[in-house]
Amino acid sequence: MAGFHVIAGASETLAHPNVRKIGVADLIDALHKGFDDFWEKPSHYVFLCLIYPLVGVVLAAWTSGNNALPLLFPLMSGFALLGPFAAIGLYEISRRREAGLDSSWWHALEVKDSPALPSIAAVGIFLLAIFVAWLLAAQAIYQWYFGASAPESLGSFISDVLGTQRGWMLIIVGNLVGFVFAVVVLATTVIAFPILLDRDIGAYDAIYTSAKAVIANPVTMAIWGLIVAALLVIGSIPLFAGLAVVIPILGHATWHLYRKVVEPPAHAGQ
Repeated sequence: MAGFHVIAGASETLAHPNVRKIGVADLIDALHKGFDDFWEKPSHYVFLCLIYPLVGVVLAAWTSGNNALPLLFPLMSGFALLGPFAAIGLYEISRRREAGLDSSWWHALEVKDSPALPSIAAVGIFLLAIFVAWLLAAQAIYQWYFGASAPESLGSFISDVLGTQRGWMLIIVGNLVGFVFAVVVLATTVIAFPILLDRDIGAYDAIYTSAKAVIANPVTMAIWGLIVAALLVIGSIPLFAGLAVVIPILGHATWHLYRKVVEPPAHAGQ
């Protein structure tokens, strides 16, 4: 059944791949290998990822022009929640390079031919739902402290947020709630898309294996999450342009993180 295939994969059984314990050295090595993948043909990868910073600028302009300023930060920080899905073409490039296949940039588009595409789409919809939930939560938090009326101007908005007690409460509570959403995304999708490209195990098992990897390596995965967050912040300055480099490096590194944390199938070599 097609529906069950999305849940359990091509074998129509739940595979539950085994996961390994990893350390900080493995994270550093994954980043190093990710940079190597990026450096192989950097212009192609920057071209592929220009959409990310461009969308960031468009979102900033849209919120500024439509009195939706309170959603500017939630949109930009929440957009990073979609990063695991946005980088899926980069996982494919790393997979092909690791296998000794041609890793030209157009092969990133071959994800559309993956037998796991329905499962990939299902996890993508799951991420989109989390993104929408975060925006609704952020809007509710803002209205709790400032009411439903829009800010009069960008200057007054910044002044209200940074210069008042309720503004600082908005920052603190908003970031705490955002942190919860980020943890959920990290725990459920940190290696979900790479494993689906590598093995058609179904959306449920991909999310389950990601959660199992985080539970088995809570400190290491927390450090990984901090590394990702820090690099995304750095890449966002100025005008999100740095994301055109940061996103592909993190995307490639995530593939290598998957290789380190998930054991290969019993019939596969090491």
